Amino acid sequence: MSDSIGIFGGTFDPIHFGHLRPALDVLEQLDLERIHLIPSANPPHREQPQATAEQRLTMLHLAVKNSAQFVVDDRELHREGPSYTFDTLLSLREEFPESPLYLMLGTDAFAYIQTWHRWDELLDLAHLVVMERPDETAEIPTEIEGWYQQHLAIEGESNKLAGKIWPVKVTQLAISATDIRAKISQGLNPQFLLPDAVIQIIGMLGLYK
Repeated sequence: MSDSIGIFGGTFDPIHFGHLRPALDVLEQLDLERIHLIPSANPPHREQPQATAEQRLTMLHLAVKNSAQFVVDDRELHREGPSYTFDTLLSLREEFPESPLYLMLGTDAFAYIQTWHRWDELLDLAHLVVMERPDETAEIPTEIEGWYQQHLAIEGESNKLAGKIWPVKVTQLAISATDIRAKISQGLNPQFLLPDAVIQIIGMLGLYK
């Protein structure tokens, strides 16, 4: 079997430590080979990013330039229409047919997964990793509780290619891209919230002012 791959999507507008540290927690706890960071082009459930696709891609590259286990993956930026996770997983499964794939979600996103495009087919293509803060447990909507319990992973199933749900406790960092953008627009210093290289390129490009 090939290497296990984590998949972490988002607008990353901008990428910050609240993204990166939990991703590292998942990589280590599930013994993944690498994590693909996939910036979305047209997120169907979120507002459109303020920074351009090229700018967000540049910030991602700078954020993980010294971390070999993080891979910047721009496949959604080359696809027209809404950035549906199902389409992204299908593309990854075709590229890595023998690799276990782990789609990483926060508890807030998982709470409305039943509204996603072809959500009930996601487990055909990948595992789902629900990233929980130390003081929380994911709230499971009543309408998918049976589905959740049916697919909940048990020890020894990490060698499967797809099909299981893995709750993982991650480091709690109360950092949001919205707050970072607000600080920058107010002329405040965002240091220690995101990598210095990302702060520098934001300043050079005059983003979020």
